[in-house]
Amino acid sequence: MNATSLDPIDRKILEELLADARIPISTLAERVHLSRHAVRHRIDRLEAQKIIAGYTIHLGNVSKPKTRAIIRVYRKDRMRGTDVTDAIARIPEVTSCFVVSGDSDLILHIEAESQDRVNAIWSQLSALPGVADTNTAFVLSAVIDRRRS
Repeated sequence: MNATSLDPIDRKILEELLADARIPISTLAERVHLSRHAVRHRIDRLEAQKIIAGYTIHLGNVSKPKTRAIIRVYRKDRMRGTDVTDAIARIPEVTSCFVVSGDSDLILHIEAESQDRVNAIWSQLSALPGVADTNTAFVLSAVIDRRRS
C-alpha cells in the first residue's frame, strides 16, 4: 500500500497526526468517527507498512529554522500515471504537492533542515524517469503563513 491508495479515514488519521503527533487516541477516534481500538489498529498497520515512519518533536524556540523551498515539477507524460506522485509522497519533507494548471504540472512545498537536504530532494526528483524538468525557489521570508504549527 502506498500513500495514494489510502482510504479517506487513513488520510484523515495521517492529517491529524501530522498536525499533532501527540494527539490522544480518544480525540483522534472522535475526529475520524471510529472506536479507539479501530484507530489504534489503523495506526499500527500504517506503522507496519512504513507509511508512518516515526514521530518527531518540534522544539519551541530552540528548534533549528527550517529551509523552505518551492519546487515546480514538469512531467514528461504531463498528467498520466502516478509514478512521480507516488515517489513524491515518500519524501517526508514535502509538506504539500499540488497538481496545477499552466506550464508546470506539480508544485511542491518543501520544509527541510538545510539547503543541502533541499538539493538532495531536487536530485531525487530530477532523477525520476517521469520528470522532464524542475524549477526550485528558496523561500526568503513569509509575509503570510497560515499553516498550523
